[in-house]
Amino acid sequence: MGKKENLHLVLLNTGHAEHNADWNWKGVNSPFARLYLVESGSAKVILPDGAFVLTPGHLYLIPAFTMHGYECDGIFNLYYTHIYEEQGIFEQLIIPFEVEACPVDTLLVKRLLEINPGRELKRYDPDSYDNPPTFLRDIAKNAQQPLYSTVETNGILQQLFSRFLVQARSKPETADQRIVKTLRYIRENIDRLIGIRELSSLCFLTDDHYIRLFKKEMNCTPIRYINRKKIEKAQLLLIIDSQPIKDIAYRLSFDNISYFNRLFKRVTGVTPMQYRKASSPGPLS
Repeated sequence: MGKKENLHLVLLNTGHAEHNADWNWKGVNSPFARLYLVESGSAKVILPDGAFVLTPGHLYLIPAFTMHGYECDGIFNLYYTHIYEEQGIFEQLIIPFEVEACPVDTLLVKRLLEINPGRELKRYDPDSYDNPPTFLRDIAKNAQQPLYSTVETNGILQQLFSRFLVQARSKPETADQRIVKTLRYIRENIDRLIGIRELSSLCFLTDDHYIRLFKKEMNCTPIRYINRKKIEKAQLLLIIDSQPIKDIAYRLSFDNISYFNRLFKRVTGVTPMQYRKASSPGPLS
């Protein structure tokens, strides 16, 4: 995943929640990752590849931009942490959803809460905290933290995250190295207009051969993959950047705003305007 020292995790929220059949949400898709430490009871997380039961004594990790939902029909208590990372680690590694927690993990999570007071969620409805102004406010809180607190917070987040890295697998182990090379190239140049010829030349393949190989490895065409990654970047920019939508589209090398809007809705289910309209002040287009 590039240089190890580059991993920097930004804390957005952390707290302890007590639920009683009130943790039921659908269609959650956020630009940040969620880490849970289950204390007692049980609930389910509905992911694209199935439903998974959350049980006490385990850590769970849901990557950013993962469509999911929650189901809870009884008592369920957990510690939650929302983390923002922009290095693209989830793109580079296959990371497990569940790992067994050790006693130290509980101490680390409690310490995280202790040195970051006021970072708990006021409401558990995702719409109440998963919106542009709140996202910006939570990121800004990190700049207000004392240096010692910032350093310790990032150290704790890295320790908790390392539990999942023990079982993580590097995607190059299961993918064609030529495709891995172009995936890295796409990630590093996502703001640019990237063509098939540009990618195929990196692999010393013909365009047709490259497209077939890419489709075999990634189960989609290169263009569809590039567009999905551009829209993911657009989702993030719509939240953390106040630029007009058309400027964000141009920034991602879309010269046709109507096409950008259609593609965004096809991928996310809503238009760019709808994505940040609810609580984003000022002109958006």
